[in-house]
Amino acid sequence: MIKPQALQPHDQVAIVSLSAGTLGESFAAHQLQLGTERLKAMKLEPRFMPNALRGQAYLKAHPEARAADLKAAFLDPSIKGIICAIGGDDTYRIIPYLLDDPAFTQAVADHPKLFTGFSDTTIDHLMFYQLGMTSFYGPNFLNDLAELDTRMLPYTAASFQHYFKNPATTAISSSPTWYDERTDFSESQLGVPRKSHKEQHGYLALRGQGRVTGTLLGGCLDSLHDLIYPVRYQDEPEVAKKYQLFPQDWTNKILFIETSEDKITPAAYRTYLEHLDEHGVLAQVKAILVGKPQNETYFDAYQQVLLDITQPYKTPILYNLNFGHAYPRTVLPYGLQTTVDFDQRQVTVDEPYFADKL
Repeated sequence: MIKPQALQPHDQVAIVSLSAGTLGESFAAHQLQLGTERLKAMKLEPRFMPNALRGQAYLKAHPEARAADLKAAFLDPSIKGIICAIGGDDTYRIIPYLLDDPAFTQAVADHPKLFTGFSDTTIDHLMFYQLGMTSFYGPNFLNDLAELDTRMLPYTAASFQHYFKNPATTAISSSPTWYDERTDFSESQLGVPRKSHKEQHGYLALRGQGRVTGTLLGGCLDSLHDLIYPVRYQDEPEVAKKYQLFPQDWTNKILFIETSEDKITPAAYRTYLEHLDEHGVLAQVKAILVGKPQNETYFDAYQQVLLDITQPYKTPILYNLNFGHAYPRTVLPYGLQTTVDFDQRQVTVDEPYFADKL
């Protein structure tokens, strides 16, 4: 994999809205200000790309504008990192404007940059994976930098700080605290803490023993599933097939999956995993890492479904990791070698996240 450089103080970072245009709405103005202040406090210089703040209606109607912002960020040598505003549900619509553009694909190859986000940003991560660039399933602007409490959630903040560091290996530990999703994001909630809970489980080894090593590949289960089976958009699997967004080779991979804020039912969870199985994913992967469900909804039921669906393969499964839609959030790097110790319930990325300094 081609690796980007770690961030440095005073770097310019682009903020892009590649799916939902929430960040540009007036009701999110206080979050826009808060996230901007937090980036500046980290000595980063945020740059909102030309279309990033044009709002939900415009960006829904103009996927080419979203794509243009990502291309511009890669073509601008002064921009060192790219932060997604939020996820959404139709990121796939920007892919033709990017993968059919030789200038964009060449820029990714020649000038890899830190790219972070989660949820439907899964689609962008899979695009970068196809292009051979390591990207990071991690914090985004609205959900994390714009956390309404007086500071970012500590575990998430420490995860974001990794973007400035480049250790030889990285241990990804369980957060001692988890948090409910907010139901009110209005300005009146500034400074109001989230409801928090002491972590009672840590990582759970549902199956497996010893150590398993492979490379990380995955994302939001809802988004992965939409690429192979039409749920929201009938043409999405067609686009995915044309641009080979859904990886065919899962050998020697550690699959990571988590579920969205939609909190799909256990029955839907089973169906989604069955469809992954039909595409050969579960038969190939060496292990599965599963993110904590948001608000711990269906916490036990999902475990049973995972064990049922993977029983033919006896797949090792580590459950309840802090990535994806549950709070707080860690960072998972695409394509990097990782070791899962099922006896000790530990996860270690075995190589640096970033390239050596120039």
